Amino acid sequence: MNLRNNVLVYAAAASTFIAGILHIALVPMFFKSMTPDVMIFFIVSGLAQIYWIIPTIKRWIMPWYYIGIAGTIILIILWIIAIPGSGYPIGETDVAIEVFQILYIILSVIIILNTNREKNKIQV
Repeated sequence: MNLRNNVLVYAAAASTFIAGILHIALVPMFFKSMTPDVMIFFIVSGLAQIYWIIPTIKRWIMPWYYIGIAGTIILIILWIIAIPGSGYPIGETDVAIEVFQILYIILSVIIILNTNREKNKIQV
């Protein structure tokens, strides 16, 4: 794997890590206004995103990238439904989380495409 691909992999890992940390950081920020189920959701989501740096950096098989992309898309959809879709104001932390999640998706797609291109070159 070349330097460009290494940068993509570490950038994807960093983006999901930062989104995870920000999800967990929301819990103490809104502790008094969150119900226990919402707190658990943010903690589990954040821990899953932090964990996701392992399959990303270790370059586990491709299904891990697809699972990471799908899970991140689900988090974005849930946010769209829960926050702007319900008329709640969008905060700076919300925007930061969504930017890092979208960045993770974009970088993961690029990694998948590059990996597939490399495989096709080897097979030819």
